[in-house]
Amino acid sequence: MVTDDPTVTNPDHYRTLWENDYVRVVEYLDEPGEQTTPHDHPNSVMVTLSEFDRRLSAGDRISDVHLEAGKAVWLPAQRHSGENIGETATHTILIELKGASAGADSGSGTLGPAI
Repeated sequence: MVTDDPTVTNPDHYRTLWENDYVRVVEYLDEPGEQTTPHDHPNSVMVTLSEFDRRLSAGDRISDVHLEAGKAVWLPAQRHSGENIGETATHTILIELKGASAGADSGSGTLGPAI
């Protein structure tokens, strides 16, 4: 279950495009230098529409991520905040799983996509 829904905590960056009882499709957009506050993601598939560089933080854990445009990657359930540390805008689509498939953040797993 998503506690800090990113469409609520960071509405300038996340917006719901469509959802039903099984999945929610969310668009994410930001510009270089922009940051998000801490938020939660269920198990998701992330489709990158742009190439980008991000720094993800969860407590004392930090992970720098670079992804090319046109990739589909698994994003395990997690809580993090992010910052666009690159020179390009971030544009992604997240297909979030619901129900038992949503998973739960263990706090010690992958930070960012499992690539």
